[in-house]
Amino acid sequence: MTKDEETSRQSSQSTPFILRPPSIEDGGAMWRVARDSQTLDLNSSYAYLLWARDFAATSVVAEREGRVVGFVSGYVRPDAPQTLMVWQVAVDADQRGHGLAGRMLDHLAAHVPGVSVLETTITDDNAASRALFAGFARTHDAQHEEIDLFVKAHFPDEGHDPEVLHRIGPF
Repeated sequence: MTKDEETSRQSSQSTPFILRPPSIEDGGAMWRVARDSQTLDLNSSYAYLLWARDFAATSVVAEREGRVVGFVSGYVRPDAPQTLMVWQVAVDADQRGHGLAGRMLDHLAAHVPGVSVLETTITDDNAASRALFAGFARTHDAQHEEIDLFVKAHFPDEGHDPEVLHRIGPF
């Protein structure tokens, strides 16, 4: 167990969740959590396996009683190494209400070296994600910008809504 995992395990003793980097073995569970959310764009199970392997240092899973119940997947932008791009945030429906999504974001902000800005994209109809990231900005006393990034015309499939870039930082 790494020092970060041990710290997360010790600090979570008052709560039932362990926050840790994902492993390849967690890829299938990440896919299941994303699928069961019924709101995220679901990628192939293969993509979650690759994510758990290649971006473990910039992602986190939440475990409860030995079961993955949430995750945040992210990566450091190659052209902006101080920026963590959050790809997906998901928590099992029966685990919501514990502030777990916010805790996972806080965990990444504290454990990804050199990161002082967080970015994500959110569709206008996703009130829960907008509230999550606005709360993160408030908690970290950081500026929060919203910028139209991917408009409807960018998407080759007509079913995808525009994505607004949320840029939070520095924190």
